[in-house]
Amino acid sequence: MLGRMQTSALLVNDILDHANIYHSDVEIVSRLVGGKIHRETYSEAHLRARKMSQALQSLGLDKGDVVATLAWNNHRHFESWYAITGIGGVYHTLNPRLFADQLIYIINHAEDKYIFVDLTFVPILEGLQDKLNTVKGFIIYCDEDEMPQTTFDNVHCYETLINAHDGDFSWVQLDENDACGICYTSGTTGNPKGVIYSHRSNVLHSLVAVSQDVMGLSSKSVVMPVVPMFHANAWGLVFTCPMVGAAMVNPGPQMDGASIFELLDAEQVSFTAAVPTVWLMLLQHLEEQNLKLPYLDTVVIGGSAAPRMMIEKFEKDYEVDVNHAWGMTELSPLGTMGVLKGKMHDLSFDERVDIKVKQGRPPYLVQMKITDDDGNELPRDGKTFGNLKVKGPFIIETYMKDDGGEILDAEGYFDTGDVATLDADGFMQITDRSKDVVKSGGEWISSIELENIAVGHPDIVEAAVIGVAHPKWDERPILIVIKKEDADLSREDVLGFMEGKIAKWWMPDDVVFVEEIPHTATGKIQKLALREQFKDYVLPTANDA
Repeated sequence: MLGRMQTSALLVNDILDHANIYHSDVEIVSRLVGGKIHRETYSEAHLRARKMSQALQSLGLDKGDVVATLAWNNHRHFESWYAITGIGGVYHTLNPRLFADQLIYIINHAEDKYIFVDLTFVPILEGLQDKLNTVKGFIIYCDEDEMPQTTFDNVHCYETLINAHDGDFSWVQLDENDACGICYTSGTTGNPKGVIYSHRSNVLHSLVAVSQDVMGLSSKSVVMPVVPMFHANAWGLVFTCPMVGAAMVNPGPQMDGASIFELLDAEQVSFTAAVPTVWLMLLQHLEEQNLKLPYLDTVVIGGSAAPRMMIEKFEKDYEVDVNHAWGMTELSPLGTMGVLKGKMHDLSFDERVDIKVKQGRPPYLVQMKITDDDGNELPRDGKTFGNLKVKGPFIIETYMKDDGGEILDAEGYFDTGDVATLDADGFMQITDRSKDVVKSGGEWISSIELENIAVGHPDIVEAAVIGVAHPKWDERPILIVIKKEDADLSREDVLGFMEGKIAKWWMPDDVVFVEEIPHTATGKIQKLALREQFKDYVLPTANDA
């Protein structure tokens, strides 16, 4: 017997249709290049997206064509995603922090036909256009009077295209499994690989993300996605906000602490999400100016591990609930969220933080396990490390053009490349990337845990841990540190601070002070570059072997 229910396709443009009807007056607020604040409603965005769909068709674009965006978070970028998918096209977010060769590679690999670009990034693409094999033209996000002089061969002004059409347009009807968007991995080893989201996967991801035990968004929420739209699908917020009618506040290019605070306060933002480096800048600004966060309820921290001191500061000093999250481009991207279970709210503050420093627990539709190197599942005891594997309907099956070959195990699980623990309540904690774990005497040492302890020192700005060759132990950890300007900090001071917080055999063999630590295009510490930099480093303990 089959069910007798309707089977309408899950399509992302239906989300904006819903917002247009039921949340028509809710605002999208954007800080534009140059600092101007722009406001429009979901109803206005819906009309403008349909006008841009007409414009894209007039430029010869059709179903299945890939259209790239190189832009900050703003209303035009938001409209473009829906305009592209509305004609059956595929949006492809470009990360401006990638090297030129990487941008050229992914634009050609994705076979982008047109590129939307913010004024800030026009010079980047001007220097690349002769090497872009499939790009037919460029659309600049600006008003007509802002249109720059440019060397682009075929260029259009976004607002001119909008004004040339009436919006009398119906979205192209699609299969829910049709491609919707493409994001590329950061490519720390080899070329970046493309992850293709379907309409179905994006809608399912959004339905899961808005639930109370994940992001908990509603029509009462005012959301500021500081996480860029070019970083892991904007953590789904471009879809989740209009799905529930949450107001959106887009920070544009200004990501410093003062600018972020200004929007949080002026727009009475209740929910925001970003990587730890953004929140370090905000917390520093708040402390320097003696400011508070009277409207902010929830901060989501992802992208890399949130230091304990950051969670404690937000919760103790500013009464803001911190939800630690973990995900990947390959997961659309949310894999876990650190919302406490009901029984945990009666724990002491320190006990709650012990849980919140973990990356959280998987929501419904994300299946998760840890295994040894032979694929055997390991216990969920919160202590045993294993290779973290996931599967679900918004998790990758294959990379674009089958790059990387077969990436799922026999049970359909994707190996994330992370090493983690799982506890009996389902909370997962990343202990390392599999390639970054320090293997000392056959045992594993978590570089992430050492880094998080080190940045708890008041005179340390940033820390990284890598393994260095040791004649007896194979590898031993060294701690690479950026100290605060004018801080009088020694190797002994740092190691003394870490004493008692870790097992003795985990203690770094040396501390190295540097001016800068390299980062990937998504803001993560670039361990590969550090290992190359310190490949000939001789440990002070090497002669003790």
